[in-house]
Amino acid sequence: MTNIAFIGGGNMATCIIGGMLANGFSAHQISVSDPGEQARAAIQNTYGIIATADNHAAVAQADIVVLAVKPQVMAAVAENLARSLPRHAAVVSIAAGIQLSDLQRWLGPQQGIVRAMPNTPAMVREGATGLFANRYISSEQRRAVETIFNAVGISCWVDSEALIDAVTAVSGSGPAYFFLAMEVMQRVGEELGLSPHTAQALTIQTALGAAKMASAGSLDTAQLRRQVTSPGGTTQAAIEMFQAVGFEDTFRKAMNAAVDRAQSMAAEFSRKP
Repeated sequence: MTNIAFIGGGNMATCIIGGMLANGFSAHQISVSDPGEQARAAIQNTYGIIATADNHAAVAQADIVVLAVKPQVMAAVAENLARSLPRHAAVVSIAAGIQLSDLQRWLGPQQGIVRAMPNTPAMVREGATGLFANRYISSEQRRAVETIFNAVGISCWVDSEALIDAVTAVSGSGPAYFFLAMEVMQRVGEELGLSPHTAQALTIQTALGAAKMASAGSLDTAQLRRQVTSPGGTTQAAIEMFQAVGFEDTFRKAMNAAVDRAQSMAAEFSRKP
């Protein structure tokens, strides 16, 4: 039985915990540490998990430790925790912009560490998580980490730490791209005369339906787009306008801006003692 300790009991930690409990994990396997009294009470009342304010007590029996704290406090938390980590434990960081080299420096040169980049749809168990492990993580530990994140969606391992930035651009920030498109579609629908309720309902259901068609896997997204784009029809007129204003180039620049910011954040946090 794998014991998992969460350091930090915020939204992402609690949604992962909820998914784990719904997928066969026992509350007895999970411990949580959080400095907030209200957060601890909510975790205990909602999930039946004993929560503490003592990070060292939380990790005492842990096989996997999930660091779910803000990047700004990661150095202090990790350095303080290093002396209490069980020797065999794997540490999973879900903090954006914190590199393995810094985690290694704070936690110990031979500490097994996984960087994870989940996204907010994990809150409805439709998340996508990118994972990268250092060389001290065993195949058994990799499988255990997968099980945790698969409880709230899917997980994918990448071949280099640098690709975590690509994961950030695709799935970490990705939900906001779709929310922006939905926001604009709803607004324009209202401008065209639809009621706010109708514009919102049609937009959300269209996004949901399109995602389900894409996830069915029988056709790739380019084929699906062509399938709905009748020659000379309304969809073709819309697609041609998107292409005329540089839709793909704009998207490429936006995603590369996300990568650039992830890299600059990593440099900022790396400079901190």
